[in-house]
Amino acid sequence: MKRGCTLPLVGVVFCVAVVIIYRSLEQLQPIGEQESAQLQLLQLRMEHLEQMLRTNNLLVSDLEHSLKASWERGGGARRGGTQRGGVRRGGTQVSGAQMGGAETGGAKGPLPGCPMGEEQRGGAEVQMLDVYDLLPFDNPDGGAWKQGFPIHYRGDEWNNQSLQVFLVPHSHNDPGWRKTFDLYYHDQTRHILDNMVQALTEDPRRTMIWAEVSYFSKWWNDIDAQKRATVKKLLMEQRLELVTGGWVMADEANSHYYALLDQLIEGHQWVQTNLGVKPANGWAIDPFGHSPSMSYLLKGAGLKNQVIQRVHYSVKKHFAQQHLLEFNWRQPWDHAPITDDITCHMMPFYSYDVPHTCGPNPAVCCQFDFHRLPGGRVFCPWRIAPQPISPENVKERALLLLDQYRQKSRLFRTPVLLVPLGDDFRFVDKSEWQNQFSNYQRLFDYMNQSPELHVKAQFGTLADYFKALHRHLDSSQEHLPAVGGDFFTYADRDDHYWSGYYTSRPFYKRLDRTLEATLRGAEILFSLALTESRHLQSTMFPGKELFSHLTSGRRNLALFQHHDAVTGTARDAVVQDYGNRLLSSILNLRQVIQSSAHFLLLSDKSQFNPSQPLLQTDEVIAAHDALPQKTTIKVSDTPRTIVVYNPLEQRRMTVVTITVDTPDVTVVEAQTNRPITAQISAVWEEPTQASSSTFQLSFVVDLPPLSLSVYHVTTSSSGPAPRSQYRVLGSEFQAAGFSVSPVQTESDLSIRNSHLEVFGSAPSGLMQKLRLPSGQVRQVQVQFLWYGTRSDHRDKSGAYLFLPGDEGSKPYDWSQPPVVRVSVGPVFSDITSCFQHVTHTVRLFHIKGHEGRSMQIQNTVDIRSEFNRELVMRLVTDISNGNRFFSDLNGFQMLQRRTLSKLPLQANFYPMTSAAFLQDEEQTRDQSRSRLTLLSAQSQAVAALKPGVLEVVLDRRLQQDDNRGLGQGVTDNKLTQSLFHLLLEEVGVPWGSHLSLLSHLSSLSITHPAVTMATPGISAHPPQLRPFIAIDSSLPCDLHLLNMRTLENQQEAGSPSQEVALLLHRKGFDCSSAPDPEPKCTWSVHEEINLSQVLAPLHLRSLRQSGLTLLQLDDQPVSAQQQEYVHKIPPMEIRAFRVQLQ
Repeated sequence: MKRGCTLPLVGVVFCVAVVIIYRSLEQLQPIGEQESAQLQLLQLRMEHLEQMLRTNNLLVSDLEHSLKASWERGGGARRGGTQRGGVRRGGTQVSGAQMGGAETGGAKGPLPGCPMGEEQRGGAEVQMLDVYDLLPFDNPDGGAWKQGFPIHYRGDEWNNQSLQVFLVPHSHNDPGWRKTFDLYYHDQTRHILDNMVQALTEDPRRTMIWAEVSYFSKWWNDIDAQKRATVKKLLMEQRLELVTGGWVMADEANSHYYALLDQLIEGHQWVQTNLGVKPANGWAIDPFGHSPSMSYLLKGAGLKNQVIQRVHYSVKKHFAQQHLLEFNWRQPWDHAPITDDITCHMMPFYSYDVPHTCGPNPAVCCQFDFHRLPGGRVFCPWRIAPQPISPENVKERALLLLDQYRQKSRLFRTPVLLVPLGDDFRFVDKSEWQNQFSNYQRLFDYMNQSPELHVKAQFGTLADYFKALHRHLDSSQEHLPAVGGDFFTYADRDDHYWSGYYTSRPFYKRLDRTLEATLRGAEILFSLALTESRHLQSTMFPGKELFSHLTSGRRNLALFQHHDAVTGTARDAVVQDYGNRLLSSILNLRQVIQSSAHFLLLSDKSQFNPSQPLLQTDEVIAAHDALPQKTTIKVSDTPRTIVVYNPLEQRRMTVVTITVDTPDVTVVEAQTNRPITAQISAVWEEPTQASSSTFQLSFVVDLPPLSLSVYHVTTSSSGPAPRSQYRVLGSEFQAAGFSVSPVQTESDLSIRNSHLEVFGSAPSGLMQKLRLPSGQVRQVQVQFLWYGTRSDHRDKSGAYLFLPGDEGSKPYDWSQPPVVRVSVGPVFSDITSCFQHVTHTVRLFHIKGHEGRSMQIQNTVDIRSEFNRELVMRLVTDISNGNRFFSDLNGFQMLQRRTLSKLPLQANFYPMTSAAFLQDEEQTRDQSRSRLTLLSAQSQAVAALKPGVLEVVLDRRLQQDDNRGLGQGVTDNKLTQSLFHLLLEEVGVPWGSHLSLLSHLSSLSITHPAVTMATPGISAHPPQLRPFIAIDSSLPCDLHLLNMRTLENQQEAGSPSQEVALLLHRKGFDCSSAPDPEPKCTWSVHEEINLSQVLAPLHLRSLRQSGLTLLQLDDQPVSAQQQEYVHKIPPMEIRAFRVQLQ
């Protein structure tokens, strides 16, 4: 069979390719700089091929084993018929019931019909993993370009094609850093933009780019109609360009992809509505490392090119040597033509300021920053001041500058050169505009009027530059290389790795994700309620008022994605300002959820009165720096109504917990009066002291997708909910009404459900091992550690940098043994260890579904008493992962990491937005591999410094500045909670580059928890409520409803339109692991999905695919197939649709 010939043929092709590369190396005689660069490039490609060959061999081995096992079982994958799950008619659909799987959560074979599972590299010629293996990461003195190398040219390189220089003026305006957003705007930004209009109108040759729409929109609201008309004229003339078009220049390490896209949508929608232009080029010069997830979102938003800056200096040097500074950024799953990828320009030098952008010698380039002319407030640290350009010195000055331009151009493949002109908050004063533009124009006039120089220099925008670049590439038929991977962890000099900000201010990183989840939930419920109100022609629903809360929430979440906000790298007062904005929006968005739920639940909509709220959320947040506290619900024999909102598109079984004033309660489903499994637990006011007036009621709910479910809680003297039983280690406990007994045996420090048994150890209570249903026992230990910082006169850790002491980590020691509580009940069981600096809880839920399959870990951390310390949670396992592990980027994709001994400890920490996993390199005797996955509800730093070990940084308190401009340490620590889910699975593939389906479902659960609301009091005549269910059944397992966002009315600012932005993300997942228990969802073996089917009974009155930011210019024409609402959504892809619901 042809199929049988395919596997060995693949190996032959790889071997032939490797042999050819080796022969090329033998024949190459590296005698100069160019040849040396070619040699390194060939070596890199050879190592890339060898790695692909090793991966291919492992895949072939696993595939052969799977085929053999399938043959022995007597058949291939079982397949189901067509269901409502969304495949096109005649397609094949697979359900959870058809998968099978071991009790440990591993599959006997690959999932049938799984659309993606193997590790994919996407055809990139250069992989960053291979680059890291190749580089020595030394730091020799490069001369004028300290971190680089001497650059030489003959002088005749431009005789046939002149050097084309685009000088691009810019001003980088942080929306908060050392000042708050509003204070920066008042003191600096508004003057920059005012003066920009005047300066550009004075000379048609002048240009400017601007990135931060948050500032631009605030300024736009302040200016008059005449100035607005001038701005639009400059945009139409393409002398002013809005680059990226996001609300902020977003961080790319800590931000979740929902928030990254949402801030991009907010910016693009504002630009479209007010300015009528579409951003085409990205500009990210200050985020501290760069993610391909952001590149993907920019491409999906219609951008064609982007500029990045903060990349490890060794990587920059290597890319410069290989002429890779301009490349096509490739996603690992993408099989579209490489020419469709976004083109990326990497700045080669240390910074984006003027001394580091004109060429390799900052002492020379600083002489051409005319804001530093003698007599001003800013000077050149190299002590050679700029000179005003005059007829007497123009030739000498022009030749000196041209030399830098020529040297810089030798690092690129074309004679088209980008030279940024700007820095932080530049062009505040009118004098700077005049000095920069007039002096540079004199230099350009001289260059352009001297044909022997073979140069054409001008002011320009990014659009001008990239248009010229692509024109040259097309005419010369050159192709830029494809690069795959990311650019973390960033180092700007020496061993100064910027891995500290992955964790700095963890309290606000968690608050950020709380706002994100609340916003998404509010968006969806508001869109559904607004559609319902229009259908019923109800005028009572306060659509415009609630829409204003949504807009404010979108913008505050967007603002916090700024690369000095979610990063935790702003000054204390600025952090407080961000915190107040986050909290304000959380509270307002809860009102949106409460009002929307109120309207949807009422059987008689005429009873809806927005001034008399029916529902309140079950917790309060007293201040921006306080943890949420549960409100106490007073219960009587009159039913108290509890409403639970499931914002997920999947049916879920979960546990809801509320606080009540009596332990004698019972819970029933309101519509059927069916009793609900529940458990009463103590509310611990102190580690050994339980409250006598409040109690924790936890009950199991089975929630349909996108639904509002109604329950009743009443007092019950007969048959109340059972109470937790406690086993304790520690001093005297006071918990009236609960059974409390001392721990006497090892088994007393264990908890179990139908999937796992967790063993704690004395005296810490911390987890030591797990027992699986098969009886197999695996080592999974929890440890806590401290990192300090350097004790000598070297630079120390701060908000940005992680610079641990030479001794590395130290065990967390306690002067007194912790208080340990083991709680056992019918809904959940847990082990809590109360240390001085952290209260640690491991919990198992006694429920069906994926939330019962994982264990929940919660840490409440308080290190406010510490000095220069960082607290770490470490998981020590018996998994043999070698030096490899995976961490996620932005919650969007997983990337392989390698712990390298040639790098310092701090360089081996990476950002973890939502997930990381360890996996066995080799198969066990039963041909399986173990994978330990840690799922996170907040972002933090992660590392796997030793085989089998995974650690995350929980909090950091640092007394000093790390000399990156902030001017302070990080000492405003809060009582902070972090939440994780931990999964142990069996997988079949060697290093599949995706989470398992079970991990995806668990991650969605932890990211988007159910929202609990209660009626504010007991009413004698409560309104009749009926459960609300938006869609008939779960969406396909791998299809995530990213958002359902009501768009603004283009004719009436501040009002909701008839249109909704429907954003769907089809997850790519590891096919080798079938989840146990089986999910109540399906997935399609095809890429086509019928949206009218998956969203039924929601009626789609109209639907049109658009770009990811829903710009009307990106709307696709409606085809015959699209009229049937059948759309192709390949794995990993996000699709956006402009929809009218009915």
